[in-house]
Amino acid sequence: MNQAQTLREWKINGNMAEFHRNSRHLQPEHCPMVLSFSSGKGGVGKTSVVTNLAVAMADQGKRVMILDADLGLANVDVMLGLTPKYTTRHVFTGEKNLEEILIQGPGGILILPAGSGIPELLNLNESEKLFLLNEIEELGPLVDVLLVDTAAGISDNVIYFNMATQQRIIVVTPEPTSITDAYALIKVLANQHHIKKFSILVNWARNGREAHRVYRQLSTVADRFLGLISLDYLGCIPRDDAIPRAVCRQKTVLEMYPDCKASKGFIDLSKTILNVRSNNHVDGNIKFFWKHLLGA
Repeated sequence: MNQAQTLREWKINGNMAEFHRNSRHLQPEHCPMVLSFSSGKGGVGKTSVVTNLAVAMADQGKRVMILDADLGLANVDVMLGLTPKYTTRHVFTGEKNLEEILIQGPGGILILPAGSGIPELLNLNESEKLFLLNEIEELGPLVDVLLVDTAAGISDNVIYFNMATQQRIIVVTPEPTSITDAYALIKVLANQHHIKKFSILVNWARNGREAHRVYRQLSTVADRFLGLISLDYLGCIPRDDAIPRAVCRQKTVLEMYPDCKASKGFIDLSKTILNVRSNNHVDGNIKFFWKHLLGA
């Protein structure tokens, strides 16, 4: 029996103390980069960012997987025009494991689809979260990058996945409500969960000046009211009518309009993120779960 199977047995048998203690010592040979994407409010284009970024990274030779972590109101598959036969709901019922529900998207990216309109997935209990993270851990050798597309807002599941990852990307637009709600999300994670480092990605910006203005607004308020936290400017995706046209066709903008401004923005963003990893500035990997949730 391998280590993952042993952990599963401890978990199923209810020996949670043994599970917590021993899971911290697992060291995989291959450690994917793991990034979460969150927003204070919906409608900021977060899922579009994740899907296009995944394709851009795949085009650079990376094996990329998207975890649709909006477990009860999933839309990654819808945005890509895919119809999964199975979702994470079938994993929780024991009908399938995660590898069996994987579907392939554009550019060869892999997608872990979540259920839509399934309220019981919106707030997982502790054992369900542990079950999910253990299943995800076993997929580590399959990918180089795992992108976690969380729900919008500050629900328990959003907090959970943000606590888990080491690089947390907050997607924000220039709209005042988006900026306000992004700050609210950062405030909850910083004050209640002691998370101190975030990356800010400005979507749908008219130009670089507007994107930097949005970042400065967030950074100034955070410095004033939240103390010692770090908000890093990751970049921006420019306002481009090609994006909604691609969304209506259920395609990524990189597929439909590879030479448009937005596509170039996603390519630049992917290079920025992968370059950070290559310089060892990001330590996110599939083992983020054990380190941050089980006793760090």
